[in-house]
Amino acid sequence: MLIEVKVPVLSESVAEATLLTWNKRQGDFVERDENLIDIETDKVVLELPAPESGVLAKVIKSEGDTVIADEIIAHIDTSVTGGNKDSTGDEKNSPEDKPKQVKTMVRSEEVNLTSVSGVMPAAKKIATERQINLKNIIGTGRGGRITKMDVVNYDGSERQTGDEEKKQKVVVSEGVEMVGRAEERVPMSRLRQRVAERLVESQATAAILSTFNEVNMMPVIELRKKYKASFQEEHGVKLGFMSFFVKAVVYALKKYP
Repeated sequence: MLIEVKVPVLSESVAEATLLTWNKRQGDFVERDENLIDIETDKVVLELPAPESGVLAKVIKSEGDTVIADEIIAHIDTSVTGGNKDSTGDEKNSPEDKPKQVKTMVRSEEVNLTSVSGVMPAAKKIATERQINLKNIIGTGRGGRITKMDVVNYDGSERQTGDEEKKQKVVVSEGVEMVGRAEERVPMSRLRQRVAERLVESQATAAILSTFNEVNMMPVIELRKKYKASFQEEHGVKLGFMSFFVKAVVYALKKYP
């Protein structure tokens, strides 16, 4: 029996969404409630679980496609009730599925995955499902963290060492160009587009103005002149206006906590 996989009902103010990453390929066996694909809306990224267990018989919508609520994006064949089988019921022996068939033989590898530091939760989840050794992936996130896209774009090669690895790292600083990495221009995600639209809208509609409050600083200036020399002689630093500002802020916070 073929089960339709539909886009979930979106929030009231969201008309459409974008398909991000299929976690299962056509012909793969999926368990019920297993995450099939990530869907991005203007507000949040959703996980679409499998409605029933079976084989992902047909993928109708590809990654990056725009969809609406209740739109059919795939079909699941529930007539296959276990194992790594395709829609015809035969065992699949493709090289891509061999890691799944010997999952019980790679427990030590799974331990290594969890021991890698600086890994985002979504990246660790995908790496565990696809049996990817995170030690072979060079993180592009802040502080060298391994992100979800690092795992998705991993080509299966061994991690480079020495000078080759240094070339792959992106050094972001003024006047320094990226070395060993081609420049690629990709479209903004739906979430970032909406954020950008809201920022531009707020800038166009909000009143941009500045307010000024005049303060008589003469008592502070005279006090600073009076004790400037003795203060520097005693503490070894100059008496600046910031000291008076800090004193005033501390007094105000104590009075109005």
